[in-house]
Amino acid sequence: MRAIDPLNPTGLVLNIQHFCTHDGPGMRTTVFLKGCSLRCKWCSNPESIHLKPELAYDSKKCIGKKQCGYCLKPPFAEGAFYVPNGLDDKVHVNWDLANDCSPDCAAMCPTGAIYVFGQEMTVDQVLDEVEQDSSFYRESDGGITLSGGECLLQPDFAAALLKGAHERGINTAIETACNVPWRFVEQVLPHVDTMLHDHKLTDPVHHKKWTGVDNSKVLENFKKAYETFPNTKFIARTPLIPGVNDDESHIRAVLAFIKPYKNVINYELLPYHRFGESKYSYLGRVYEMEDFKSPSEESLAHLRAIIDEQFGRGGAQ
Repeated sequence: MRAIDPLNPTGLVLNIQHFCTHDGPGMRTTVFLKGCSLRCKWCSNPESIHLKPELAYDSKKCIGKKQCGYCLKPPFAEGAFYVPNGLDDKVHVNWDLANDCSPDCAAMCPTGAIYVFGQEMTVDQVLDEVEQDSSFYRESDGGITLSGGECLLQPDFAAALLKGAHERGINTAIETACNVPWRFVEQVLPHVDTMLHDHKLTDPVHHKKWTGVDNSKVLENFKKAYETFPNTKFIARTPLIPGVNDDESHIRAVLAFIKPYKNVINYELLPYHRFGESKYSYLGRVYEMEDFKSPSEESLAHLRAIIDEQFGRGGAQ
């Protein structure tokens, strides 16, 4: 966890997205924080994983060594960017060395081919931007949502940000997988109106295979959160990956887990997509899920019908 000044809290923000409709009730402004304690193979935000600013490179924007070449000289780390002999004029990246470059170096790239994921922001800087959408919140019962990565990995900043949002009359929500120490959850949740939380896999062995950790801490935190914060609304969710967790047994296991808690008001399925695939190459990483497809409409309808039955609803969501 990053240390911050409690008198002037700052956080590492990935980006701020306006007019979001799937990150909590109403129209939301979603603030994505960097840092995650899971390594989900299907992650659509790989740029959010590490709790530090990161250089990224889009080769399509590079105009080459002859016209530019700024990244081949200091203050960039020696050898981090290079042009292989006998190949085209395009710059290539040695990612082991590029990670040693200062994020400030990206400002030297005139075409924006080299850029940075993540910037330090204060609570007031974030809230001033969020509050620009306040008229939409009033009309739709929306507000601010903290996401990531894992927003609870920056608990001091997240708590200060959500507390400040409440002081400005803004509804709050978070998206979390809850694979964090309980004290982080306990610190942030008093300032949360709605918590959207992922039940990714039920079986602990499969959970570790696909996310890097088992789900014991996750489930313990969910149960404690339900019981400790009875006035908070909880929305359970599953990112639905065909061949991984799209089986009926997993959905029914999640329903059995949440059934005793009346403050768990819904269970949503999030169909797998590949919108974040291109980001992996920008970071010099390999996308492992290219052979996977989105779940079929028939499968989604069947599983949603099971959920609707649990919640006493007719028809699909």
